[in-house]
Amino acid sequence: MLSPDIKRRALLAGGLALAAGAAPSLTQAKENKAMYGLIGQMKAAPGKRDELVAILSESTGGMPGCLSYVVATDATDADALWITEVWTDKDSHAASLKLPAVQAAIARARPIIAGFGHRFETTPVGGVGLG
Repeated sequence: MLSPDIKRRALLAGGLALAAGAAPSLTQAKENKAMYGLIGQMKAAPGKRDELVAILSESTGGMPGCLSYVVATDATDADALWITEVWTDKDSHAASLKLPAVQAAIARARPIIAGFGHRFETTPVGGVGLG
């Protein structure tokens, strides 16, 4: 009979081997465009954060290439939001800014945006919902 510790090690080793076999090869990864990510802070005019959240959240469906779009409130700043986006590639993000629904949302939001804080471009490499 194997000890629980040995069983756990065998299970972990088997899981890692399975994951390694399912992972794309380095050649396959280089053939695909890199995913594109943005994490940015947006500041609403005082007292307008919930209105800005509603505008930014309503037009998020139907954006080709968008894998994830999350609008979150800042826990320490009553007027700040964080927007986290993951796209199949940078071109998909650029194309989304030209969509009529996105243009309309930008026009509606512009008067209540007080400014922008931090902005980070990232290269997502994995995670829940990213394939």
